[in-house]
Amino acid sequence: MASNPLIKQLPFLRRYTRALMGSQAAGDLLVQNTLQAILDGKVAVDPAVSPRVALYKAFHETWNRQSSGGQVPSRADARLQAMDPSSRVALLLTAMEGFSFAEASTILGTTLSDVEAQVVAAQREIDRQLATRVLIIEDEWVIALDLKTLVTELGHEVIGVAPTHSKAVELAQGGNFGLVLADIQLADGSSGIEAVTEILESFNVPVIFITAFPDRLLTGERPEPTYLITKPFLTETVKATVAQALFFHEARAEPEAARSA
Repeated sequence: MASNPLIKQLPFLRRYTRALMGSQAAGDLLVQNTLQAILDGKVAVDPAVSPRVALYKAFHETWNRQSSGGQVPSRADARLQAMDPSSRVALLLTAMEGFSFAEASTILGTTLSDVEAQVVAAQREIDRQLATRVLIIEDEWVIALDLKTLVTELGHEVIGVAPTHSKAVELAQGGNFGLVLADIQLADGSSGIEAVTEILESFNVPVIFITAFPDRLLTGERPEPTYLITKPFLTETVKATVAQALFFHEARAEPEAARSA
């Protein structure tokens, strides 16, 4: 059926809309609205582009038609409200979703030069953000080293790298961290998801999961992570996702106190 190629892209659209809105519920609702608009014939699926570009284009057309289209959700903090939404969208499409600037311009219905300018503007806004402290839960040491180097270069401080559930909880007990980067499958067979669940019982911080199999988590059948990075990852992807997670997280008092210390 003609819809099959679009269905295969739904897990990735859900990942994108959740990062865009900072919420699984809000992101999934937008995906549902997009599918309904396609079924109702209110939004056309462009046959001249790839199924993935066509689906994202249909989403943005649907989002822009809504009263809140293009607006930052009310739960976002003042710094996100001050950021140009179009710049944030362009950054997520190119850095997190891996679209080329040309594909992003097709999705957004704007020019290539506009997309390039928006990405630059978003990156400058990210660079102005204050650093936080990061807990990395990862059992592959090469990847862990890459992540540690990357987040350090971004201006963050790594409080430790945990290869197991128990080590992750032990490191977290020290507190004073504002972000978690977590793998799904850990060295001793334990679960990164379970480790994060235990940590979040005591700490309210944003979490970014990292996995080589995002489709196994983005099924729409159970609670899923809002922020998800696919292995192998690009520097730009990690940077954009970290910025988005920090932008949207509501409980910022402790991280900000740590940054000013």
